[in-house]
Amino acid sequence: MAPTIQHIEFNSAQDCFAVGTDAGVRVFSSDPLVEVRNLNVTTVGSVKLCAMLHRTNLLAIVGGGSHPKFADNSVLIWDDVARKFVLELTLPGPILNVLLAYSKLIVVLARQIHVFSFPNPCVRISTQETRENFHGLCQLSSDPNSELLVYPGFKIGSVQLVDMRNLTKGSSIAPATVNAHQSEVTRIALNNQGTLLATGSTKGTVVRVFDTRTRQLMSEFRRGSDPANLQCLRFSPCSSFLCVSSDKGTVHIFAVRDKQSNRKTLLQQVGIVTDEAQRSLAQFSLPDIETACTCAFVGTGKQSVVALCYDGTYHRFQFSLDGSCNRDGFDHFLDLGDEQEFWTVAE
Repeated sequence: MAPTIQHIEFNSAQDCFAVGTDAGVRVFSSDPLVEVRNLNVTTVGSVKLCAMLHRTNLLAIVGGGSHPKFADNSVLIWDDVARKFVLELTLPGPILNVLLAYSKLIVVLARQIHVFSFPNPCVRISTQETRENFHGLCQLSSDPNSELLVYPGFKIGSVQLVDMRNLTKGSSIAPATVNAHQSEVTRIALNNQGTLLATGSTKGTVVRVFDTRTRQLMSEFRRGSDPANLQCLRFSPCSSFLCVSSDKGTVHIFAVRDKQSNRKTLLQQVGIVTDEAQRSLAQFSLPDIETACTCAFVGTGKQSVVALCYDGTYHRFQFSLDGSCNRDGFDHFLDLGDEQEFWTVAE
């Protein structure tokens, strides 16, 4: 019987992903799909959260599930080259999200976000009070020249943005605010450069994209007309595309840069200019999937999206600018075996 998947997290380049399960942590290359590490339950216990520092040997782990070895209010850093834990931080409540950057470690609690310098020395720089955030919504841009942190604001439907480049211990945080939706924000995403912010709400019908520098609305994309629970928002590494998955079992792909590639409504097709949100460039359905899924853009020389489902299935779809989309890869990633040397060693 396959172990229960607790968490799936891609690295910033989307070329590999970590899976936290009741049997430990496993790391895979995204395309081609290959397992590259397997940390068993004896070593790390069952894991509810995991995060990767780019493609380096450092992984953040939070215990949870059926056989936890560590408390759910502790985050541990595993060094896969040294084959041991090199850091443990204990927080004043259950940890809901962990984000890693080359100079920062972000730990999200239900009503607080803790910012630590990382990796050496690992010192708490700031603690930010937030509204109730039981889903642990928080995103950090991966570009070291940006270091933008975003999380839900105190006002319903708003998102706060914090530039952490000059954040030092004792300095105050002055977040900027984007009023994104009228209902509760349930999903947020940043592009790697931290210049674009995507948001989705409890309605799940419209996704909005903002310029983080001006905080102005750039695009409004329609996922569908029926309410849905959004499961994933993710920009492509080049920021040209955005993928959106939901509990409807569909994944929509929107063109962010070349908006003319997105499908037009009937009024737009006959030349009538409207303010209606743009529809997706392409979309695909995941057959008979009853679990959540997360998506990422993979491959070089082609446009492909991978959907990873919490039932352990891997689906790769290739799409084109004319809207065509076909599945060209499928596997059960928990059935794969371990491979050889993989990591880039973190400095």
